[in-house]
Amino acid sequence: MAEVLRLSPAICAYADDNYENLKIEVILPGIEKKNISFKLAEDGFYVKATKEGVEYVDSYSICCPANPDKAAASYSSGILKVTVPYQKPFENAVDVKIE
Repeated sequence: MAEVLRLSPAICAYADDNYENLKIEVILPGIEKKNISFKLAEDGFYVKATKEGVEYVDSYSICCPANPDKAAASYSSGILKVTVPYQKPFENAVDVKIE
């Protein structure tokens, strides 16, 4: 059985110019799109990508709550680009019944 080299991919995450979206860029050299798994939650994300002998894998926290249902992603030239809007203040707020 061949050994697999496990690496943490290079990641760049930043707010867009209007501070409305989180932009995530993941460098995955030589990886085919079909071999990429990207999972996103409101407080973090996980990426796993494989090619022969190499597995890029890691998970990351997000500093501000995001809205994963509205995320969009593209992959080109070894760079995965994900845009996810930040949650609006009190977007998931719950009314608390006062007794």
